[in-house]
Amino acid sequence: MKSVAELMSLRGRVALVTGGAGHIGGVVCDTLAELGAAVAVLDCSADACNTTANRVADCFAVKTLALPVDLADENAIRAVPARTVEQLGSLDILVHCAALVGTSGLPGWAVPFSEQSADTWRKALEVNLTSAFILTQSAADSLAASGRGAIIHVGSIYGIVGPDFGLYAGTQLGNPAAYAASKGGLLQFTRWLATALAPRVRVNMLTPGGVERGQDATFRERYVARTPLARMATEEDFKGAVAYLASDLSAYVTGQNLIVDGGWTVW
Repeated sequence: MKSVAELMSLRGRVALVTGGAGHIGGVVCDTLAELGAAVAVLDCSADACNTTANRVADCFAVKTLALPVDLADENAIRAVPARTVEQLGSLDILVHCAALVGTSGLPGWAVPFSEQSADTWRKALEVNLTSAFILTQSAADSLAASGRGAIIHVGSIYGIVGPDFGLYAGTQLGNPAAYAASKGGLLQFTRWLATALAPRVRVNMLTPGGVERGQDATFRERYVARTPLARMATEEDFKGAVAYLASDLSAYVTGQNLIVDGGWTVW
């Protein structure tokens, strides 16, 4: 019987992380690299990709690959798995972390529903949901060939519950319909893939709660007041869930949604 340390090890495996240069994505890359995986960092900014890939390689002594890709470009997305296998040798883990989030500064985004833009809705679905479909479709054979393929979709509490708009009153923050719809769709896509790609690839979702990033003080106070653990999340709070879902610790787990929200959705 393997030890917990052996089950958690990702040595010899290769991970691809979309949104890898972002707040949560960067922590995902760190976690996977610390456990021994080589990491391909995909993000829309070439500078951010290179910075993150170089930092991860230096900190954890693993191979990395910077992949600046626009997730609205289908052809570019479809080329990513082959590029990863060519440069890093295989593809064992796919983490889809990239997203347009509630704070994205887009026209017709974090505004009242009557002012939300159909064009921005389409863009959100393209990045948050359609890109996951295209990338998974393109990566499925490589993940299956690894013999231990694992997909982690990063969702949101607003993909499983409705928003409390009282949190946002009097602030500059918003909660766009497209964000909730795309994250809810990603959860159901996760469940669908868990059966469609079984038994060779496991597919699960990690659902974070709200993360402390210097938001409006009134919003933070309201959010914390209705969170059982009485604080917002930090990126570090997601490391354990990533390690679990990516590794053989969860070898018999698929189609699940691991919610890391301090109890927000328990009410």
